[in-house]
Amino acid sequence: MRTFLERLKRGDVGAAAIVVAAGIMLSRVLGIIRDIIFASMLGADGITDEYVAAFRIPDFANYLLAGGFLTITFIPIFAKYVADDDEDEAWFGFTAIIRWLAIAITTLIAIAWVATPTIINTLYPSFTEEQVASTIELTRIVLPAQFAFVIGAMFAAVQYAKGSFTIPTLAPIIYNLGIIVGGVAYAMATGTADPAGFIWGALVGAFIGNLALQVWGAKRVGMRLEPKAAWKHPAVTTYILIAFPLMLGQSIVALDETFMSIFGARAGEGVATELQYARRTMFVPVGIIAQAAAVAAYPTLARLFAEGNRKRLLATVDRALKYVLVLSIGAAAIAMALSLPIMRVLFERGEFSAESTNAAASALFMYALAIPVWGALQIVTRAFYARRQMWTPVLVGSVATVVAIPVYFAMEGSFGIEGVALASVIALAGYTAALLTIWYQPKDSREGLVSVLRSAGRALPLAVPAGFGAFAVSWFVITGLQGSVWVAALIGLVLGLGVFARLVAAIGSGLYDFLWANEKRRTERAAHEA
Repeated sequence: MRTFLERLKRGDVGAAAIVVAAGIMLSRVLGIIRDIIFASMLGADGITDEYVAAFRIPDFANYLLAGGFLTITFIPIFAKYVADDDEDEAWFGFTAIIRWLAIAITTLIAIAWVATPTIINTLYPSFTEEQVASTIELTRIVLPAQFAFVIGAMFAAVQYAKGSFTIPTLAPIIYNLGIIVGGVAYAMATGTADPAGFIWGALVGAFIGNLALQVWGAKRVGMRLEPKAAWKHPAVTTYILIAFPLMLGQSIVALDETFMSIFGARAGEGVATELQYARRTMFVPVGIIAQAAAVAAYPTLARLFAEGNRKRLLATVDRALKYVLVLSIGAAAIAMALSLPIMRVLFERGEFSAESTNAAASALFMYALAIPVWGALQIVTRAFYARRQMWTPVLVGSVATVVAIPVYFAMEGSFGIEGVALASVIALAGYTAALLTIWYQPKDSREGLVSVLRSAGRALPLAVPAGFGAFAVSWFVITGLQGSVWVAALIGLVLGLGVFARLVAAIGSGLYDFLWANEKRRTERAAHEA
């Protein structure tokens, strides 16, 4: 334990990744529990689509301030001051930045509050008048939470920059707990399940977990607010130059969930909700595998760039990509093979029908194709941000967004819920492939690309047959076992996972022996020819 804590204090990427992964895993589990409770109480219909739609305007206000990138934007600035042995000035810069951000997000919240009716009517023309009115009310309840997200992200960034990862990982955990408690408490108090309870819980959870707790965490690592900080501090200019591309370019990543909601509503009543459950289920392995590695690696990448250590920066990115792709390919195979039992075990109860389960499972099957894509994207975008090349992901992402819109229209019109999910996969795959091509364009990075592709290539012969085996076993159990469909799905899921693990071990052992034998023969042949 002492060794692990020492590694964590030294900023070791592996130790930090373990802490972040543990926090993300708990957060994702709570997120799934939240969705299970929501689905059981409310099902998937027009009312739940209102809940999904209510987050679109708040999320967009967050995007306009690059809210999802605040830690990414601030850490290189802070790291540069520290590298120059000028931490005192870093706190003046931090204060100046957070002051302007508070003014900006408050202004955006006020504008969004007034504009909510117009925006909802424009984005969701298929909604009835009652749905529009309800969505407006829910949106206005949750809008102020964006203040907690934006300002709290800056306090989390301070902790990341100082190598402290524990408290920031608690933010989404408390946020999800707030949603769960809010929804259940509201239903108990009124005797009726209503999305409003979950929305109020989201608001409270955001201010406790994302703001109040992060202020405390930042103070623990030495954060100082300097009231005398200049309004025109150089750090503000640097921040704007870094963040402006992220504010300007709403890439396919930022708008993926918005497209899901809009085109899901076009596909039919309840489809947006079913898509959301499938998408969030897909993000469980993405968060545990890729997001943890990316969040933990980013401060190190920013520091290496500030120090001018290009060789180690490239090696760190290569290593992270290999780790993420190998595990993500396996996770994708599992999610595709076991999509039906996964969704049935998680959601088919209460108001959530078998029909909704089947629809969500088909969406998960498609979304699962993107697990390795999201994994690689988490790493390569942070690699560009660490080098302060903000415009590259933004410009490529903006082009991908323009291309994605007709793809979404075509796929939704032809294939419904599966088409919306597949459109997301296609758009993100193109975006990620373009970024990886640009990253590995320099000659000194191509050897790393070969190594990354070799690792991914070795994972496929393990994951694909193991996935087919898992699917076959679960299908026979689900279709052949009499009695409770939920119990059959649970047994099929457990047996499917077991078969997958056993086949990966068996095939992996055989593949290793085969590759080792080939390598030995090549070595002997080379020695003989010499």
